[in-house]
This record gives sequence, structure tokens and C-alpha cells, in this order.
Amino acid sequence: MLYWLVEFADKISFLNVFRYITFRTGGAMITALVFVFVLGSPIIDLLRMKQGRGQPIREDGPQSHKKTKIGTPTMGGLMILSAVALATMLWANPANPYVWLVLGVTLSFGAIGFYDDYLKVTKQTHAGFSGKLRLLAETLIAIAACIAIAKLGRPVFATSLTFPFFKDLVVNLGWFFVIFGALVIVGAGNAVNLTDGLDGLAIVPVMIASMSFGLIAYLAGNVVFSDYLNIHYVAGTGELAVLCGAVVGAGLGFLWFNAPPASIFMGDTGSLALGGMIGTIAVATKHEIALAIIGGLFVLEAVSVIVQVASFKLTGKRVFAMAPIHHHFEQKGWTEPQIVIRFWIISIVLALVGLSTLKLR
Repeated sequence: MLYWLVEFADKISFLNVFRYITFRTGGAMITALVFVFVLGSPIIDLLRMKQGRGQPIREDGPQSHKKTKIGTPTMGGLMILSAVALATMLWANPANPYVWLVLGVTLSFGAIGFYDDYLKVTKQTHAGFSGKLRLLAETLIAIAACIAIAKLGRPVFATSLTFPFFKDLVVNLGWFFVIFGALVIVGAGNAVNLTDGLDGLAIVPVMIASMSFGLIAYLAGNVVFSDYLNIHYVAGTGELAVLCGAVVGAGLGFLWFNAPPASIFMGDTGSLALGGMIGTIAVATKHEIALAIIGGLFVLEAVSVIVQVASFKLTGKRVFAMAPIHHHFEQKGWTEPQIVIRFWIISIVLALVGLSTLKLR
């Protein structure tokens, strides 16, 4: 909404700063950060009162969690999503369709995660609701988003797949793009969800990925920068940097409460929503493959689960001591802070590698 102040820039020259995406991205970041800092404790107290025994702990998970994490409230994603929605609507250009599209997917995935968290808390079971129904709902939302993305972009290119390191390699997927894009969005949402298993483990890689895709969106949506870097120009996506800035600010605020020992868990409410958001931005900016690099930690977590399940069903043996892979290292004797910080380092390195593809073409 503050973007509309630009209309008065001819009378008050200072208001011209609201034209700049970089300024509004910083504003969104600070707004979301302050929101979570100020309202974080009251929200945690309310959730603790409403949830009683908090998030149920997996029976087949690490035994130490039954002592250290029992009674911790979940649904911390509510404070993140509230801050992101407020900051985005306040600082982003309300006329930009990509902003509403990505925000819509984020909140829709958040609603699915919230319902799953609600069932877990009220029934005190880790099962939640039917995995098939949940996956179906996610897929339908992702398909609708990809159809919208295909219609928003320019013909042919909007349904094409681009490749890192190659400036001219573009493959037109046709309407198969909708299926491919939906797989990216749903996969990203569930990969982040699987990563959220230790205090602070998921939120920092999410912030790193958000910063990376905020930069990618800004560059891809700018004619001059995209031409200089030889990346494909996608008109309008630059405004998504504001939303990414809001996620970084909200994530920093949330980390204050989620740092070990966590006062609150993100829950499916936050992890599913933030993963879906990153996946949607990757599809919108035509950087789906770069997502696999920048979000490589999330990919590793998801693949570890797939490999574990497949191996056990086919051979009756487990590849890892426990899946997702962060639990494997717990079983091997790594402390929780060791796992979390080392995974943060991996996430930073992968982000740097992914961002290097913007120039190495």
C-alpha cells in the first residue's frame, strides 16, 4: 500500500524512494522482524495455553526428543506468515500479479499445514490427516499457480525450462510445464517440511534460500541486469524481492524463539508454506534447476527419506540409522547444535554455488 505514495512524489520528492524495490524490500524486512519480535511472546503464550501438551513427539523418532522437546507448542508458522502477509501487503506493489500469486500459494499451503498441525495437537498423534488428501490439495493449488504463471509470462518462454550455465539453452515444455512446475512447488514444500526436525534447522536455510531468490527475482525482473548477466528477463518478478525480504525479517524474528532450546516449533504451518513459496518463486523466475542447487539441503533431506523407505520395502534393510538424514547424525552421536550449524554451513555453500550460475553462462 505504501507504494501508492509514489503518486505524490511530484509534490514531496522524498516519496520517490518508494519506487525502488530495494528500499521497499528493506522496509518489508524490518516490518516483519519487528512484528515477530513484538508479538512473538504473546503468540507463544497463547499457543501454549491452547495446545496444552504441545506438539506430539514421534514414537519412532530419537528418544532424546521425548525429554527435551515434549510440551513445546507448535504452529509457530502462524507468526511468520502473519508477519510476511502484513509486510508484503504494506510494502509491495499491490498491482503486481506475481506478488498475489506467490502470497496466495504461501498462505494456502500454510492453511493445509495448519489443519495438519491442528489435528496432531488436538488428537495428540503425529499422524495428522490423510497424506494422500494433503498431497492432492497441495497439487491442485500448485497446478492452479502454474497455469497462472504460464498465462502471465510471454508465450512459449512462459512454459519453457531454462538451464544454469547455458544462456541459450531453453526447452519448451508446452503444457507439461504445468505438471513440472507443480512437482517443483509441491516437492519444495514437503522437502522443507521434512527438514524441520531440529531447533533452528529449517528456518535459517529458508532465509538463505529466500535471500537468494529475492536477488534472483530482482535481477530477472530488471531488463538491464538480466541483459548484463545473460539471464532470462521475466517482467514483474522483481517485486517478489519484497516478499522474500519479508520472509527473511520474519525468519530472523522467529529464530530468536526457535533457537535451541526452542520455545516454539514452526510446524507444518510454516515449513509447508515457506517451501511452497520458494518453489513458486523458482518457477515464476524460470530458475527451477537453480532451486535444486540453492535448496540442496532440502533435497538431501527429502532424498534420504525416499531412499530409506524404498530400501526398507525392497530389501528390509535401512540405509540410514534414521531418516530424515539429520536424525541419522543424531543417532551417530552428533549433538543437536553440531548438526544444525553444520547444515547451515552446507546451506550457505550451496546458495553461493547456485548464485554463481547467474554469471557463469
